[in-house]
Amino acid sequence: MSDLRWTAAEHLVPKLDRPILVVAFRGLFDAAGSATSAVQWLVEHLDALEVGEVDPESFYDFTQERPIIEFDAEGVRRIRWPSNRVLVARTPDGERDLVLMPGVEPHLRWRTFTEALRETATITGSQLVVTLGSMSGMSPHTRPPAVTGSSTNHDLANRLGLDQPSYQGPTGVVGVLHDTLDTAGVPVISLRVSVPYYLPESPNPKATRALLRRFEQVSGVNTAFADLDESATEWQIRVDEAVAGDIEVTAHVRRLESQLDQSETLMPRGDDLAAELEAFLRSQDPSPTPEGQHPADRPDED
Repeated sequence: MSDLRWTAAEHLVPKLDRPILVVAFRGLFDAAGSATSAVQWLVEHLDALEVGEVDPESFYDFTQERPIIEFDAEGVRRIRWPSNRVLVARTPDGERDLVLMPGVEPHLRWRTFTEALRETATITGSQLVVTLGSMSGMSPHTRPPAVTGSSTNHDLANRLGLDQPSYQGPTGVVGVLHDTLDTAGVPVISLRVSVPYYLPESPNPKATRALLRRFEQVSGVNTAFADLDESATEWQIRVDEAVAGDIEVTAHVRRLESQLDQSETLMPRGDDLAAELEAFLRSQDPSPTPEGQHPADRPDED
């Protein structure tokens, strides 16, 4: 039995237009919740519809990620389990549709879990996977959050000016997912935003906005990131006021600003990133599934 479960709405899956699968996990690579907030923003902004989920039973230690008792809109008491939902979002004509997975980093069976995500990409016909992450770093809160991108695909990295990973050492489920997709020949990009390490672990709309903006530049999909301007400004004001009251922190922020000015290395600017991505994906010559074919009717892939 597959760990990937589809709902009654899965008939929408074959009708997606050149979709991109976007994934973020709450956990190690989600500092301040900025990455999962970005995917959830897309879910809400694009009125995404749930079409499936990864069964949580095999992947979590429920003493660490405990289920939550809550009441639904009708007042019925239910248990909410850790969720890795699969949602689809139709975008305006000319833009790629999205498959969205805001989830929770699993504790167990990472290889099996990432195979379920690869299966999701295959069934939905996703031509690209983008993982969003956020990590505590040396980026000062006074500057635009630094967003870096990487891909192990040499051609894709060159076209978009992405880094090619050189890290060796312990990794998380995102690293395992990238390896699984690489092995299967699925193009994958990692976008990561740096959040100030000296701030408490609380929502950071400025970082979420930066991730959405960069994803829009890369994909060509309208994310409405500018709608977060007010929240980001309010966040900035609150942090400025808190930092101003601490002389040592203020001095440290100034040092970080100086270091950033001397060594900033971000993804290239410009509106040609989406065009370069389109050129790359066209060069892959994907074989789309005929419209109307049900996911369950597709042949199993090893």
